[in-house]
Formats: sequence, structure tokens, C-alpha cells
Amino acid sequence: MKVLVVDDQKLNRSLLQHMLLQDGYEVVLAEDGYHALEQYEKESPDIVLLDVVMPNLDGYETAPRLKALAGEVYLPIIFITALGDQDSLKRCLDVGGDDFLNKPFDRVILQAKIQAHGRIRDLSIKTYEQKIELDYHRLQTEREHKIVEHIFNRALEGNYKVPHLLEFSLSPAAMFNGDIMLVEIGPTGNLYIMMGDFTGHGLSSAVGTLPVSRTFYSMAQKGMSVGDIAMEINRILLTLLPDDMFCAAAIVELNSAGKSLSIWAGGTPDMYLLQNGTGISQTIASQHMALGILENDEFDRVYDNYVVSNDNKLVLFTDGVVEAFNSKGEMFGYERLLALVDSPDLIDLEQIIKPLDEFRGDAERDDDISLLVLTCDAVNSTQEEHQVQYSQLPHSYSLAIDSDMMKTTDPVVEVVDMITQLQGADEHRSTLFLLLSEAYNNALDHGILKLDSKIKDSDDGFIEYYMQRDERLSALSEGQIDIEVTYNPDDTSFTFTVRDSGDGFNHEGAQIPHLKQELEHGRGNILLQELANNVKFNDLGNEITINYQLN
Repeated sequence: MKVLVVDDQKLNRSLLQHMLLQDGYEVVLAEDGYHALEQYEKESPDIVLLDVVMPNLDGYETAPRLKALAGEVYLPIIFITALGDQDSLKRCLDVGGDDFLNKPFDRVILQAKIQAHGRIRDLSIKTYEQKIELDYHRLQTEREHKIVEHIFNRALEGNYKVPHLLEFSLSPAAMFNGDIMLVEIGPTGNLYIMMGDFTGHGLSSAVGTLPVSRTFYSMAQKGMSVGDIAMEINRILLTLLPDDMFCAAAIVELNSAGKSLSIWAGGTPDMYLLQNGTGISQTIASQHMALGILENDEFDRVYDNYVVSNDNKLVLFTDGVVEAFNSKGEMFGYERLLALVDSPDLIDLEQIIKPLDEFRGDAERDDDISLLVLTCDAVNSTQEEHQVQYSQLPHSYSLAIDSDMMKTTDPVVEVVDMITQLQGADEHRSTLFLLLSEAYNNALDHGILKLDSKIKDSDDGFIEYYMQRDERLSALSEGQIDIEVTYNPDDTSFTFTVRDSGDGFNHEGAQIPHLKQELEHGRGNILLQELANNVKFNDLGNEITINYQLN
């Protein structure tokens, strides 16, 4: 340990030097304050013994300058003085002194004071070194976070393609967001949206963002259905995520004309479809498990379809909205949210975010908060039009599905997989699947199984309807559904004919306009009318012909 002795009297310097050398310390000498500052910068002593009364620069002025030179490391300054009045001693402490050593010097007391302050200095040096190391790691971590944040932002940069339709707010509880919001324009101008909420928040919950975004963008650009997108993302997350992590998600497709919505939702809070003039027209509940939980053979990619217009808005949010707390420990909850969104006038995002922020106040956030409001209108993307080439060869397919195949096979998926091999057809996969699915399910449910759609009108009607469907399908022993597909290259159109062996059903009632709002079971046929160029039933009602033009 090195000790700097500062005293204007040579006798005192020599005496202290002799004592310190005998105890094994290195000694540096200075006769006044200026010399002490020079010696400190040159020798970097561990402890300073500083006289109070000196010419040129006294101890009171020297002490704070020495402390400043020492920086963050503790430099013990022990004043050596013959002064005994309290004011002088107090001033020594005020200017940076840490202890006193009275003249004449006592060797035992000197040794004890130096050892005690030496231990404190050693601890200070260790603390400072640890701080330097922690600062280095902190800066490295911040740099790495900025790099990762840049990558994440690039992965999510497609979210600003349709500002006239989308309002959204993503507010993370940590540097990285466990919530994800993705937007893409499909090849036919359809708008795809995914809102997801990974378990937890911060970097650990955001790790799934990159593979999910890559898969979502790729499949949306190919025009895949929301169910197919959900299934592929589920497969990827099941492989990547640990068992205790998953992603609650809603995947939405708005067709280019803004006339229909397709929604797959798993593990998400309720969504609200708003109607101008009435408020909430429909609450859309999640029908599936969250992504990253079920194996592929257990996964259900079935999605729901809704007829909409420019009088509708769709509100989506993650559970961080309703589970937000204020400083009193009160939860925002569904009741407050419903009071905001259930308004005759279609709300905008700010009308939800502002009351939510006011409710939360300065309360600490423990979950990510994300909210989206979608206006159901024509997409009209500014994205460049794709120059799609269509097949110039005519094609025709037909198949017959008997009762055994109806129980075990979904022919629609296989037919769509087959016809989308045609050049230019794959970009319409979602719409083609929707058209064929509605036609086939009508034939199966009403023609073969003879189910009555009016069952759905009751409160528990959907549950009762599908229970009856499963029972009748299990007991089915006869019946046939024929599917014919024709592609005409002259007008790049598909014609689908679906025919069942049943007695037919009342297809006309499902097309009456006022049933759009009144009957749940009218949606399927109304959707066909909106998406297809032409829809025609035969008189009996057991055959439907649908024409859909690709270009």
C-alpha cells in the first residue's frame, strides 16, 4: 500500500515516513498542496495523510481536489492536525476528510487507522471494478438489443400498407414485445392480418416473432387460407417453443372488396364486430386452442366467415388490454372495454387508447398491450399489381364421394390442392377453398344429413347443430356427393358443380336479402353470392353451380 504524506514541516514528514516504512508501506512525500496534487497524479497513492495548515495551498483546499482526482474510487484522506476546536474538525470533514490523526503522532493509532481505511479502499476498488465490468456487459447487451430490435422492426415493417383501414397500437411491457401484429396484401388484393400474444413478455416471449412473421408473409403472399396459415405456424411453433410457451392468435382475411371476413382464432379474447348506428353487432369468440400446443393431426384449421360492409369495424386486442391494472389494483376489464366499443357511432382507436391510458395512470405495466381496429372497406392497396400468368390449357375433374368417404375424408382440401396446381390458380387458393367448402358442406349437411339450419337460431343452437351433425354422420350408411370442376382458359374461370343424392333443400330462403342480418344460417349462401361471379341452384336444390373468374 502506498501512502502520500503532505506536511510543510520536514520533521513531521520524516517522522511519519519512518513509522510507515517500518510497517512495510511505500511512502511518497509532499511539502504543500500543489506538490501533493503533482505527486498524486504521478504516484497514485492509496491513502493520504494531509496537514491542515500549509503555505500556498492548505489542506482545506487540497482535499476536495484530491477527491476529484480519485474519481469514483474511495481515497481515504486522514487529516494530521494539532487543531482541537470543533469548527476546524468539522470543516475537515466537510471538505472531504475521512479521519483525523492528532499531533504528536501515536504509531499504534496511525497503523490502526491506515489498516481500517485500507480495507475500505480495497472494497471500493473491487466495487468499482465490478461496476466497470457490469457497465461493459450492459453496453454490450444494449448494443445486442438494438441489433435484435432492428431485425424485429424489419420483420414487422409491412404493417403500414393500408393506413386507411388499420389503426393499431403495440405497447410492450419490456424492450421487446411478446405481442405480434402482422399485415400483408395477398395476390388478389385480399388483406391478411395476424394478431398474436406469446406467453409472457420481453425478449423470451418475442423469440417466435421472426419465424412466425416469415411464415405469415410467405403464405399470405401466396393467397393461402387463414386456416392453412394457422396450421403451418402451429407446426413451426410446436417445433421451436418450449412446452410452457404458446401463442394465442387471431388470423383475419378481408377480401379485396371489403365484403367478407375469414377469421381463425385460437386462445384469444373475444373480438367485436361493430355496426354503424347500432354498436356491437356480433361478439366473435375464439373457437380453437392457441398455436404451438396441438400436434398437426389434432389441429383444427376450420375458420369462420362473415359478410361485412363499410358500415362495419372489427376490434381485436390482446389480454393485456382487459387485464391492465391501475394504481389501486383495479383491473380495466371487459365491462369498461364494452362501454367504449358498444357505441352507435363507429369508434376509432384513440377512443379506446386514451381512456385506457387514463385508467392505468402511472401503474407499472406487467403485460404487453396491443389493440387493433379494422375498417371493413375495399383494400385498394397501393402495392404494385402482380402480373400473373394463367394456364392456357382447359381442365376438367370429377369425383364421387360415398358415405364411407364422407366420414373420413375432407375432399375439399384435396380438390383445392389439385386445382391450384394450375398456373395462376394458387394465388386464389383461399377463395377457391371457401367456395368449394360452402358448396360441399351445404350438400352434406342439408342434402345428405338432412339437418335444419333453423336449429342454429337458438342460444345454444350451434352446439346442438354440430352434435346432431356428428351423430348423423357417424350413422350414415348411404348417399353420394359428386363434385365436378371445369377450368376454361378463355375467360380464366373455374366452374364448380356440387350435387348430392338427397331430396334437396330450400336454397331460395337463404338468398332473401333481409336474412343477412336476421339469420345466422344464411351467411354461407350470401358469401357465395358475394365472392363468385355466378351462383345457380337447380330447381330441386340438390345441385349448385358456381362460376369464379381468376382474372
